[in-house]
Amino acid sequence: MAIRINRVYTRTGDKGTTHLVGGAKVAKDSPRVEAYGAVDELNSVLGLARVFNAEALARGDGAGEAGPEAATRELDEILKRLQNELFDLGSELATPPGAEYPGMFVVGDAQVTALEKLIDRCQKELEPLKSFILPGGGAVGAFLHQARTVCRRAERDVLRLSRVEEVGAPAIKYLNRLSDLLFVLARWIARRTAVPEYLWERGLRLPEGQKPSKENRRG
Repeated sequence: MAIRINRVYTRTGDKGTTHLVGGAKVAKDSPRVEAYGAVDELNSVLGLARVFNAEALARGDGAGEAGPEAATRELDEILKRLQNELFDLGSELATPPGAEYPGMFVVGDAQVTALEKLIDRCQKELEPLKSFILPGGGAVGAFLHQARTVCRRAERDVLRLSRVEEVGAPAIKYLNRLSDLLFVLARWIARRTAVPEYLWERGLRLPEGQKPSKENRRG
């Protein structure tokens, strides 16, 4: 299907409404718009991760070492595929029941299974967790962790939409597995590029002899 965009602004949304695929007019804060808007935001964060990953490759981080360079190239291919799938998912969510069209992409079990296989493959290279991971671990890992949290919100938004309108069941499963994959990818790229992860430490240690303030005491 050929796509041609001639204008960026149309003034049609100045009163807080927008059009879905098929022409239906809805409020910009409707559950359906919230859902595909969150998916769009997730896609943008993955774009940031790709930019920083590409910069690491251009700098030659790990040059001469097949592991780090191969990992950054592989990660870019993974994120490229995910961005395209998310764009398709956003289009699916922007299409209300009855407005489907020939050749329309719909997330299915095959996409969910592909995510699971990738999670399993990356997990084989990782050590078992003995602590929770704090978001961070290099710029790429940090953006992948941010993408994970946005993905969780997108999952919640799609779930809310499914309570009032019809949504394909695989869409929710896809976002659920994708958030798991993004967590694993953040750990995987950190390990492959020798970037230390941030581990959660229970509680904050006070200087010796200092007692917690009343506001911080329990009970």
